[in-house]
Amino acid sequence: MSATRRVSLPFADREQAGTLLAEILADAGLADPVILALPRGGVAVAEPIAERLQAPLEVLVTRKIGHPVQPELGLGAIAEGGEPVFDLGMLQRLEIDEDELAPVVERERRELARRVSAYRRERPMPALAGRDVVVVDDGLATGGTARAALRAVRRSRPRRLVLAVPVGSSKTVTALRDEADEVVVLATPPGFHAVGQWYLRFEQLTDADVLRLLRQGR
Repeated sequence: MSATRRVSLPFADREQAGTLLAEILADAGLADPVILALPRGGVAVAEPIAERLQAPLEVLVTRKIGHPVQPELGLGAIAEGGEPVFDLGMLQRLEIDEDELAPVVERERRELARRVSAYRRERPMPALAGRDVVVVDDGLATGGTARAALRAVRRSRPRRLVLAVPVGSSKTVTALRDEADEVVVLATPPGFHAVGQWYLRFEQLTDADVLRLLRQGR
């Protein structure tokens, strides 16, 4: 099942987008929900959702797996608690074997662990088994990190797994429907090139911003 709503674009900022998402999720019949935000931008969207639902807010750290020579070219992603998820079509076109990406994966595992430590300190991940889990990001472009996140959460056996984003590529949203029990998207506009084009304010957040938002959410 998926849900899409018509909204006026662009969003003012991530907080406004999260407030709009929260109104939809409040009527979704979620039971004992946990809100997991993909840092950094997803945390700013998730904070008003957690407040509206009176649900715990936590980060789910993900890392892109880039090309060994062109790191900005994403070939996959990894999320804490999960295994690497590769774009197999891209690997085939570039004639790259997964084994060749082992050094990149190991480097991203180390950075992932650093960020988990920085964001969560000594806090354990909330128990997810048997609960409704909402994974939140600020938008879907290729969907690589969202896919890795959803597969990692699925391993914890949630009762219901929801992906909630303000805006996304219609192709990516369709592709992710099989990864979640429900996909909630406010808009899938034509001419989608990058998430930031659909926000008036889309500043890069820092680790300090993430920690501040998590404190607010708790």
